[in-house]
Amino acid sequence: MIKTGTLREAARKAGDQERLNATRSARDKPPVSSHPASCGLTTVHTPGAIMKLGLVLPLVLATFIGAARADEADNIREATKAEADSFNARMYAGTPGNKAYACFVRRYDAGHLARHPKQKVASMKLLVSAEFDTEDKQLHNSFRLGFGYRQRSGDFASGGSCNHAVFAKDGNEIRLGCGVDCEGGSIGVALAKDDKSAIVRLGRVRVWRNDKPDSEDEESLVAGSDDGIFRLDRADTSACASLVTDRKELAALRHK
Repeated sequence: MIKTGTLREAARKAGDQERLNATRSARDKPPVSSHPASCGLTTVHTPGAIMKLGLVLPLVLATFIGAARADEADNIREATKAEADSFNARMYAGTPGNKAYACFVRRYDAGHLARHPKQKVASMKLLVSAEFDTEDKQLHNSFRLGFGYRQRSGDFASGGSCNHAVFAKDGNEIRLGCGVDCEGGSIGVALAKDDKSAIVRLGRVRVWRNDKPDSEDEESLVAGSDDGIFRLDRADTSACASLVTDRKELAALRHK
C-alpha cells in the first residue's frame, strides 16, 4: 500500500525537513502499511510492491521503545544478520523464501478473563509477514493485528512494519520491534522457546475499526495491568485470513 500525494506538502507545513529526508526510498517495501487515514495521505494500491511514505519509524530502537520500559531502552541492540536469520527461520517455521507468513491466535476463555478482570481484550490475532526485496536483497517484516474488546462490539485492527531487535537484559531474547506509522505506537513480538506461541508486548498502539477503515478518529489500545503482554498460539495461516484485504495476498496466504 503506497501512501503518497501530500507528503512533501505536509513536511513543508510542519517545517520538519528531517522527517522528509528520513522517509524511505522506493525500495523499502514492507508488506503492509498502517491505517489509511491516520496520516492524512492518499492511499494508492500497487500490486507486488508496498511503500510507506509519511512519518516512517526508520530506526529499530525508535520503533521498539514504545513496547519497552524506559529503563530498558539502553539494553536494546540491533540483531546481527545471523541472529535475524535464525529468528526468521523460527518465526516462519523454515527459511522464509520470497514470501512467508506466520499466524498466531487466542480467544480468551471465561476462566482466564475471570482471573484477569482488568483485561480489555477478549480475542486477538497476529499475522507476521515477510517479503524479500530483490533490489536491496533484504527481508522486510511486517505485522497485522486484529482483536476484539471484552465489553465492546466490533472488530479492531492495527498494522505496520518491523525490524529486528535484541533485549540483552532479558537473556538475549530476540524480538521483532514493530511500529505503526505517524507515531502510532509499537509492539514487540517474541517467540516462546518451543516456537509454538508468540509473546506480544505493547505499550500503546493505534487501532481502527474494521468496518470503518477510513475513519480519522484517533483510537489506541493502551496497555493496562492485564493488557501489556499477550501469549498467542501458532495456528494455520488460514486462521488469519480475515486480517488480509488484498486479493492476491489473500490467495498467497491460503496457499501457504
